Amino acid sequence: MSYDLICLGNPLLDLQVNVDQAYLDKYQLKENDAILIEDKHLPIFGEVLKMDNVHLIAGGAAQNTARGAQYILPPKSVLYFGSVGKDVYADKLIEANKSVGLTTSYMVQDDIATGKCAALITGLNRSLVTDLGAANHFKPSHLEKPENWDLVTKGKYYYIGGFHLTVSPDAIELLGKHAASENKPFVLNFSAPFIPQFFKDALTRVLPYTDYIICNESEAAAYAESHELGTTDLTAIAKKIASSSKVNTARPRTVIFTQGTDATLTVSYDFATKEYSVAEFPVHVLESSKVVDTNGAGDAFASGFVAGLVQGSDLKTSVDMGHWLAKLSIQEVGPAFPFPKQSYTA
Repeated sequence: MSYDLICLGNPLLDLQVNVDQAYLDKYQLKENDAILIEDKHLPIFGEVLKMDNVHLIAGGAAQNTARGAQYILPPKSVLYFGSVGKDVYADKLIEANKSVGLTTSYMVQDDIATGKCAALITGLNRSLVTDLGAANHFKPSHLEKPENWDLVTKGKYYYIGGFHLTVSPDAIELLGKHAASENKPFVLNFSAPFIPQFFKDALTRVLPYTDYIICNESEAAAYAESHELGTTDLTAIAKKIASSSKVNTARPRTVIFTQGTDATLTVSYDFATKEYSVAEFPVHVLESSKVVDTNGAGDAFASGFVAGLVQGSDLKTSVDMGHWLAKLSIQEVGPAFPFPKQSYTA
């Protein structure tokens, strides 16, 4: 048994619900932000569960991406690692993943509940409040189990959700070292502005192993500020990241900046020639009346992009696959995709 794509992240059960601006204001939350729970946010989960329009959805950014990539790729192409509790919520995650053919290898915590995320939807915006729970207790030792490490070493591509930088940089580095030594592509998603802001050291530690970096314009701005780049120009920021220290210089590094409905920016840096390649790719147009839910759109883009890489597609096609899958996803409730499956065509 082998899997082309190995993913690592924080598995969560999403509690998705529509709220008004007053509810966000009540807890000093921002639209289109993602935070880890503080004491003042603790009542949110109990309140949300009592709301009439709450949806329970298998979530966690990297798990969403793994599920989306498996939507495109042949059965049993993707393996996902994370940590859950021994509870019904973990059972729901496993069931949701099995429904799309995604294989999971969870580290199970006997006395810590599966993590959860309140996805608070206001119109086309979402604010994510996360209680990591069991997800916060993943250890590299789970990857190092002989049966798991055998699958890791047989993998061809590696995808890491940036949220895992708050959990186990050691585990990320373990995968990064293997990928670099074997010249295998290693993909990191920044995932949220607070990652480069408050987990700068962890990000700096794993960045040298990356071949592809995905983030949105807000995360790019947060990186520029925390690293004191002295610029807000996205191309300049991307160039700084692309040309930063890298372990495996045999591969160029490509930075992908998504910008909502604006064109996606890519900047690649070739360490041999010391040259940059800059490109922009327009997103797929969708009538606003057809937009159901933008929660998970970024994860869906990452899914399509990584699936394109696994299939051997070039950068342009892989980005376009990301745009295509994100377009499908925002027409569904939550980070989901239509069934029967649709197939990508350029």
